[in-house]
Amino acid sequence: MHQLVECVPNFSNGRDPAIYNTIADAIRSVRASIRLLDISADPDHNRTVITFVGTPADVEEAAYRAIAAAAKLIDLDTHQGEHPRIGATDVCPFIPIKNTTIKECVEMAHRLGQRVGAELGICVYLYGDAATRPEREKLADIRKGQYEKWKAEIGQEPAREPDYGPAIPAKWGATVIGVRPFLIAYNLYLNTDNVEIAEQIARAVRFTSGGLRYVQAKGFLVEGLAQVSMNLTNFDKTPIYRVQEMVKREAARYGLAVSKAELVGLIPQQALMESARYYLQLDEMQDDQVLEYRLLEEEDDSDYTPHPFLDALAAKEPTPGGGSAAALAGALAAALAQMVAGLTAGKKKYAAVQGQAEAIAAQASSLRTELTTAIRADAAAYEAVITAARQQDVPEEIRATAVENATIGAGEVPLRVARLSRDVAQLAQTIATIGLASAVTDAAAGALLAHTAVQIAAMNVRINALGLQNQALAAQWLAELETWERDTAVIAEAVMAAARERGGF
Repeated sequence: MHQLVECVPNFSNGRDPAIYNTIADAIRSVRASIRLLDISADPDHNRTVITFVGTPADVEEAAYRAIAAAAKLIDLDTHQGEHPRIGATDVCPFIPIKNTTIKECVEMAHRLGQRVGAELGICVYLYGDAATRPEREKLADIRKGQYEKWKAEIGQEPAREPDYGPAIPAKWGATVIGVRPFLIAYNLYLNTDNVEIAEQIARAVRFTSGGLRYVQAKGFLVEGLAQVSMNLTNFDKTPIYRVQEMVKREAARYGLAVSKAELVGLIPQQALMESARYYLQLDEMQDDQVLEYRLLEEEDDSDYTPHPFLDALAAKEPTPGGGSAAALAGALAAALAQMVAGLTAGKKKYAAVQGQAEAIAAQASSLRTELTTAIRADAAAYEAVITAARQQDVPEEIRATAVENATIGAGEVPLRVARLSRDVAQLAQTIATIGLASAVTDAAAGALLAHTAVQIAAMNVRINALGLQNQALAAQWLAELETWERDTAVIAEAVMAAARERGGF
């Protein structure tokens, strides 16, 4: 089952292509499933909206890299623009697109928020479906007063206490991470430069002022024209054509007209279909009467084989290699443990272990995400070693330091894979013992895959340990590996015995 999540982060720079393209490159650097769909830069708002999609794990990693890049490149102390903002990465929403639930996206938001706070030192607030308190469900409430007021109040006012990260003012501001339905950013321009009229129309249209449900609106002056800037947060319940017609009627009160419309980012095809039905009066038109829809229905989505990864692994390139394969084995193991736990939960016969099964499913899901991320991380870590070793135009001591640091990174990734895979093996052993008997061999397969992942990862750690100048760190690595290898070897034997006993073979 192929999962897709969309991420639409907004960055507080729309005037310097070098900055927003560097952020886009950080997103592209997660090359696995990520598709960067759109970059919308607005110099008047001084804001860039980037849209990308991919699997949950890859999207989470790409969002992290984008937030890290923006924090380095954007200074809110010098930022000026029409659009309200509170941070360099102002807002970072996740939207479930395919075979992904709101709950899974909420878990992504919490993991990303915790990591951004801990590793980047950025103050993080959660909003939308991920909000931890009612007053933070709306983005506008969190962003009230913008960066300047946040900077004055953070660390002083209890209401500004972040969900993750330090309560300390910094030039990159705060980042708001959340989960929401698909949002259409839609702007209508009037044939006037009177921004007061645009604001009056926005007040009539937006829900908070008594207008249409699921519509946020504000008036701006953009490129010499008054603009009614809108976010449509639920186009199913308040369609885009209804908003368009209301703005046109309100404009007519002032003797004005809508001169043009503008999309920021992407729009679902269904929203356009509804508008076509309305304006063309094709009330009975079905989706399958549209050629492109009919063609999409005939596409085969049943091949789960990871061809891109296998092709990359077989290519004449050093990465991805054995370390990435170990991470994949660990992720597969976690997926099997999650599956068996999911099959067990809800079965009357296994009501006594319902709580355990649900906990194992949740833990396995989290481990699967971390191990999936490590597939790319392992390849990137080794590429860093190659890059450091090939530096020719730097003094030898600098090159040696760079190689040492890169080697540490290349060792720490498989070390983490080994630890995580050991944890997966323990979950697989437990669910093989208490879980659905007819799925015991799947749980056993998970434990064996996890054991294999530990062994492969251990080889990669040992190879990197040999090249380290820091032998104390190398010795620490090896001691940890011995424990994890011993643990998983014991688990592998025990789980096979359980499989034979419960499976009857």
